[in-house]
Parts: sequence; C-alpha cells; structure tokens
Amino acid sequence: METRRTFIQKGLLGVSAAAMGGSTAWAHANSGHNDVRSNDRFELGIAGYSFVHFGLDESLAMMKRMDVHYLCIKDFHLPLTSSDAEIAAFHKKLADSGVTGYAVGPIYMTKSKTEIDNAFDYAKRVGVKLIVGIPNKEDLAYIADKAKAYDIRYALHNHGPEDNLYPNATSIFELVKNLDERMGLCFDMGHNMRDGQDPIKDLERYRDRIFDIHLKNVTAATKEGSTCELGRGVIDIPEFVKTLRKVGYAGKCSLEFEKDMKDPLAGLAECVGYFKGVSDASA
Repeated sequence: METRRTFIQKGLLGVSAAAMGGSTAWAHANSGHNDVRSNDRFELGIAGYSFVHFGLDESLAMMKRMDVHYLCIKDFHLPLTSSDAEIAAFHKKLADSGVTGYAVGPIYMTKSKTEIDNAFDYAKRVGVKLIVGIPNKEDLAYIADKAKAYDIRYALHNHGPEDNLYPNATSIFELVKNLDERMGLCFDMGHNMRDGQDPIKDLERYRDRIFDIHLKNVTAATKEGSTCELGRGVIDIPEFVKTLRKVGYAGKCSLEFEKDMKDPLAGLAECVGYFKGVSDASA
C-alpha cells in the first residue's frame, strides 16, 4: 500500500525529472537565460534548523529534490569559528547544488557583547547581509550601532508564548521601531499565532521592519499548537500570500518545519508544493 510519504516522494521525483530535462533551471540562471524562479516574487528558502539532524550534504540533497534554492545558514552546518577556507568550501558546495546562503542564524547572543561582535564578524566573513538573532534587550542599542557600522541587517526572532524576551512580532517592533532602520524582525508567523496574535495583520502592520519570514503553519492558536504542514493548520496561507503581495514583501520566505524532524522530506515537500501552488494561484 502506498503511503502519503511515498506518494509525495514519487511525485517529487517526477517533478525533478521534468524540471531537469535538457538543462537545469540553475544553469539557465547562471548563463543569462530566463529562469522561472526569477519571475516569482517570493523566493522560497529553508531555515537551516529544519535540518538539525542532517549534515550539509544530506540537507542539500533534500533541497535539490524539492527545487528550493535559498538557505538560512545554521552554525551546525557552518560553525562560527570557520576559517575563510572553510567558508569558501561551504559556499562552493552550496553553489554546486544550486543553493545560495542568504543569511545566518538564528544565533543566540545573551551571554556577552563578545557573542554579538563574533556574530557580526562571522556574517561579514560568510558574506551575507542579514543576521537572525536572539539577544538581550539591553544590548539592542549596541547591536544597532554594529548593524550600521557593518551595514548588515539584524532580525530578531520571535519564539512564541514560552519566550520571555520576544514572544511575538509586536514585542520586537516596539523595541526596534526607534532604532536604526537595519534593526527588524525575522517573523516567525507560526509562533506569532501560538501567542494568540494575527500573523496576517502583523505582516501588514510591521511590513517595513520584516526582513525575513519563517514560513510555517500550526495546529492551534494557543501555546499547545505545533508545527504542521503548510496547508493543514489554522493560519490562512492563501490570505497570507495575498498580504505578502499587497505589502510588496521582497525578503525570503523560509520554511521552518519542526514536525518529523528526523524524517522531514515528505512534510517539507508538501509545504513547498502547497506554497508554490498558492503563490501561482494568487499571482
């Protein structure tokens, strides 16, 4: 009997085979040809935490099968202490798989300002212009100065009702609204919903300070809610996508899938297909 997982995996193989007929979309992009992805307003990525149980090679193989081309880099794939040679090798491996590392994090930096300094140095050496971070509130002015000096945007991540620092988008916006414009949000829409907030209204409210989105759905708008496949939760994803278009969101939408984390491919693939379908339907 064919399970939902094997059905999705077979479908992915078919899609991948069709997409790779002749030359790949990635090869077209690099050779100056038109690329379907370049016409899609929303650049779909994967938040590195989705692959916490997998090495880089396994993670990139899954991304290739799903035809997803952006990765928010976690330090278990590229440690903060990496040498320049190790960073170069990392980027080459991503490029060979048609993937771009667009940001680093989330990085926790609650012990000392040295952690903040190291994070900005790391981001500069990695060559990204966005850090997703979790700092102490009293360090935000210091971080704003660093963001300005490095010209790197800093996005605070909200983690829901269990998070005493940043439970939702509003809690972050109120702290950064008067700081340098490089200070903003990595908007975790699922955790925002779990804290009883409205992710669609908050996307519209805080559009100018949302630099990154952790794209997910959840089973309930309560603390007990958990991550589920994108089309199966309580967040109205078609309406969320319409609002993305309405506000002109230009950042990445990175899937963070915290269900079946030791076997995430089927769930992630379902999310990818659903999001692309909804995006195409609303274009």
